[in-house]
Amino acid sequence: MTSDAPGLADALAVGPVVLDGGMSNQLASAGHDLSDELWSARLLAERPEAVTEAHLAYFTAGANVAITASYQATFEGFARRGIARAKAARLLALSVELAREAARQARDEGIVRPLWVAASAGPYGAMLADGSEYRGRYGLSVGELERFHRPRLEVLAAAAPDVLALETVPDTDEAAALLRAVRGLGVPAWLSYTVDGERTRAGQPLDEAFGLAADADEVIAVGVNCCAPGDAEHAVATAARVTGKPVVVYPNSGETWDASARAWTGRSTFTTTQVTSWRDAGARLIGGCCRVGPKVITSIARTVAGA
Repeated sequence: MTSDAPGLADALAVGPVVLDGGMSNQLASAGHDLSDELWSARLLAERPEAVTEAHLAYFTAGANVAITASYQATFEGFARRGIARAKAARLLALSVELAREAARQARDEGIVRPLWVAASAGPYGAMLADGSEYRGRYGLSVGELERFHRPRLEVLAAAAPDVLALETVPDTDEAAALLRAVRGLGVPAWLSYTVDGERTRAGQPLDEAFGLAADADEVIAVGVNCCAPGDAEHAVATAARVTGKPVVVYPNSGETWDASARAWTGRSTFTTTQVTSWRDAGARLIGGCCRVGPKVITSIARTVAGA
């Protein structure tokens, strides 16, 4: 964060904070090929400057928080590409450094508002790269999932982000594992589910899902991401009611991913009216996920500033 900025948890107690938009969206729009199992994480090794440029675009657009390009970065995923564990750890740490560099460049360009870095930790299914992060229920125990997540979270925490983004979580088993895995790391976290209607992607009631984080001291915000904008308002209200914590919300544009064609279809349904509703329902970290670019983040920032 900027040297004179409050901690993110303190900022959330004051009012809404603007998140960035989709990392892959911004990288693809800049001409980078992401048709790879590592997705945007591949560019950590091959084009790190492109990741910094993407973060900077969102800071320039009005975001206060950059979410790192580590969503799909795992020791197991890198190993499949022949990347040894030590180098994989360096790439994970680099994801945080690149976001910090973007914040430094933003300040050099005259941006004086507080800027924070959220280290992304995607679900187990993201490593599989088969869409199972939208289904959950991988056949693994909570303990096995904790053992998968903990080493990566340790490396990310050691890189000193402002917060860990435990994001796109499809079910309560993985949420329980992640909540165990962040204990003792010394870095706060947010927990964000991907949902379908009024349930997690695996079908659990949201009251149950959000309730897991209610007493987790490490968790400074709870909510949803990578879902349809229309599913967000109920989830925001439920998260606020069940946990009493600030709520994080960053849905997709509303377009639909066609896995067979590997293309987005339909049109965006993301509106500033929804942003106002989310804020009024308790959202304090507000941004966008897939297909939400800098223009929408600017609109969110203006809406939040006009509150």
